Order: sequence, then C-alpha cells, then structure tokens
Amino acid sequence: MQLGLVELLRAAWIAGTLPILIASLPCSWLGSFHGLVLGFARRGKIMKSSSHHKFTVPQRFFSHFYVVAVVWTTLLLLATWIYANRVATIVSEPFFYFDLGSYFAGSANIFSFHRSQLISSENKFRVWLSVFLLLLMEVQVLRRLFETLYVFKYSPSARMHIFGYLTGLFFYTAMPLTLCCTCAPNVFKFGTSEVMEFIVKGRSSIQAIEFDWWDIVNPFLNLGWFQWIGAAIFLWGWIHQYRCHAILGSLREHVGKVDEYVIPRW
Repeated sequence: MQLGLVELLRAAWIAGTLPILIASLPCSWLGSFHGLVLGFARRGKIMKSSSHHKFTVPQRFFSHFYVVAVVWTTLLLLATWIYANRVATIVSEPFFYFDLGSYFAGSANIFSFHRSQLISSENKFRVWLSVFLLLLMEVQVLRRLFETLYVFKYSPSARMHIFGYLTGLFFYTAMPLTLCCTCAPNVFKFGTSEVMEFIVKGRSSIQAIEFDWWDIVNPFLNLGWFQWIGAAIFLWGWIHQYRCHAILGSLREHVGKVDEYVIPRW
C-alpha cells in the first residue's frame, strides 16, 4: 500500500509537470501546444474576454483552494502528530528501561509496548519530519486563505479557466499528502484501529492527553540542521510573499477607487 501511494503520487506529479516542461522548450513546432497550456493557465486580466466563459469560473474561487488545503492539511497534521506521539515517541534510555520493567511486571499494555518498539529510529525521524513539513504547509495555507479573503480584491468580472481551477484543487490535495506519503498508510491504519477501539470500548479507550512543551519541542530538535535551514528559507519567503501580496492588494483597491472617480457608475 505504501509503495502504491508513493508511486501514484509520483505519477500524478509527473503527469502534471511534464506538459509544462514540454511547453517551455524553445521549439517552434511546439507553438500550438504552448498556446494550449498557456490558455489553461490564463486568468484575470491575461484572459481574453471571449465567448469561452462556459469553460471558466470566477477568479474569486481561488478561496476554494485554500479552504480545501486548510481542512485537508489540518486533518493530516493532527492524524500524523497523534500517530507520532503514540507510536514514534522519542524516549530516553531510563524511560525505556522503566517501560521494559513495567512490561515484565505486567503493568504495561502489551500491545502498546510492542507497537512502540516496532518502529525504527529512521522511521521515527521520517514521521517527525512529515509532521514538521505539514506544520510549514499549515502556516502557508492559513496565510493564503487569509489573503484570499481579506487582502485580494477580485473583480466580479475576473475569470479563470476551469482546467486551472481543477489543477489548483489537485495541487492543494496532493501536496500535503506528498509531504507525509511515507507514513500516511501507517497513520491511516493507526487511525482506523483507534476508531475501532473507540467503537468497541467507548470513552474508556481514550487516553488522557497531557501537554508538555518539552515533549512537543524535543522531537523537532532531533531534526538535522539542513531541515532548519530549509525552514528558515521558507519563513523568509513566507514573509516576503505576504508583503508582495499586500502591495498587490492595495494596488487593486487603489485602482478601484480611481475607476469610480474617473468613470461614473450609472
């Protein structure tokens, strides 16, 4: 199942990016293909006001991308984080021996003990890396949703091609899943088993959740320095993109006021 998911996502990304790469080749005989791809990507002012509106949707539907992205990313983030805390817990050596002694003394749950020991250190790192990447994705899509609702001022007449709309929905569905694809099948199995256990045992199967800031921060401190450098670059780009979008949004508002002053609205 894991290989199937990874291969499916890989094939989907290749199918999505290959036409763009082909259309970018500087070949004259690809002119018509380039125009076709560019036509699918047209929106707003770069879209011709032709009779093809039956293949378009309002540009304000951009908000759909980020609503889907926030809901889907949050779901994956919570599920993966719970799985990481329950199955990929990073424990110190004294606690390990304590759990081992408790196991032989019969005071620990046998299934929980085996479940916590079956995952290797390398897999634990991958699980927590997925949580880290999903956190960054969550920060990104939350900001983009905010911008779409409160920063950008879409013209009522602005349109975008429906193929571009479907491409955006695909991107914001596949991207979060790609960030955790190596552990997503296990997370799904874990979540399914937890739901089944809850159905059978009821509320007694729910473990008490205790928040300890050190337990939350400690797994991320085990990530490599290049992951943190990548996160720093991401945050710099995140701030810069927000500033650029704020400028663009203010220009749109300014243009609207000028239009109302120069061109009477009858």
